[in-house]
Amino acid sequence: MRLPTPSADIHPDHMQQGRKHPPLGIALGGGVARGWAHIGALRAIMEAGIRPDIITGTSIGALVGGAYLSGNLDTLENWARSLNKRRMMSYMDLRWGGAGFLRGDRLARVLNHYMGDVRIEELDRRFAAVACDLRSGYEVWMQQGPIVPAIRASYALPGAFEPVKVDGRYMIDGALVNPVPVSACRALGAHIVIAVSLNGDAFGPMGTNHEVDLDEEMDDTAEPFELAARSLNKMRPDRLLLKSMLGTPGKSGEPKIGSVMMSSLNIVMDRISRSRLAGDPPDVFVAPRVGHIGMLEFTKADELIERGYRAMQHEIPLIRSVIDVLSSLPSSATVS
Repeated sequence: MRLPTPSADIHPDHMQQGRKHPPLGIALGGGVARGWAHIGALRAIMEAGIRPDIITGTSIGALVGGAYLSGNLDTLENWARSLNKRRMMSYMDLRWGGAGFLRGDRLARVLNHYMGDVRIEELDRRFAAVACDLRSGYEVWMQQGPIVPAIRASYALPGAFEPVKVDGRYMIDGALVNPVPVSACRALGAHIVIAVSLNGDAFGPMGTNHEVDLDEEMDDTAEPFELAARSLNKMRPDRLLLKSMLGTPGKSGEPKIGSVMMSSLNIVMDRISRSRLAGDPPDVFVAPRVGHIGMLEFTKADELIERGYRAMQHEIPLIRSVIDVLSSLPSSATVS
């Protein structure tokens, strides 16, 4: 199912009635491939005519939030839906040595093509990409400068991607310090915060491992020469190395290093999110049921976008209710 694409944000009912709502923020959490669910969540918000004033994002949440505010959500959605095993492999540019086994240059070229001229401070609404300073461990909210380096820093998962140097500091994935950045939303001025978490059911009965099947589909109708070329392609050293790190387990059932990394990140995000959200809960908590989808399954965009859309759509009445209640209060009573 392809979700509707509004041509512009529609003013919600409470705006049409002449009442201005308190600043509304959306915090988009990290979750690697599961982050495609954020696209559906934003689609549901747009369809309901609710326009956020502030967006903060961690890791892939920063990517989706930045694409939305820069007018590239359609492009990102189309690209995500087009990913298959072969295309996904084409973006995995291995680095022999260095601080990460993926350079990330191929993905960066895609981002620069569409958002290379976008600066955060020039967006029409407030935005922050959450990252972590590698040397100090401090949480960093990137609110100025080119948006692409900020997004890359926010999703620079240790071991997978190299740290990204921003203003002389080496940054890594923000999910290590603030997986669902509600606190950043409030600090930027949001009086109402909607949080979209991708770890709500990560350890429930729907939980899954995080391996990915990297074998390309073989079309029986293909020409013999093409079939032979694909077979040889599978034997390339970089493909074999990727499969040894990220592929499905062998007969022994032992997890590969990629699965160990993703499962570890899953645990870290879950535990830190519980602690951070207990101390600073959002006004509306949205948790798409995506725990059965592995964090490396980027090819499942269709299902993830649909699940994100349905989860946010279910919460729209509550969001409207919160907005209406806070809009009716004196302005001094809504200041956090």
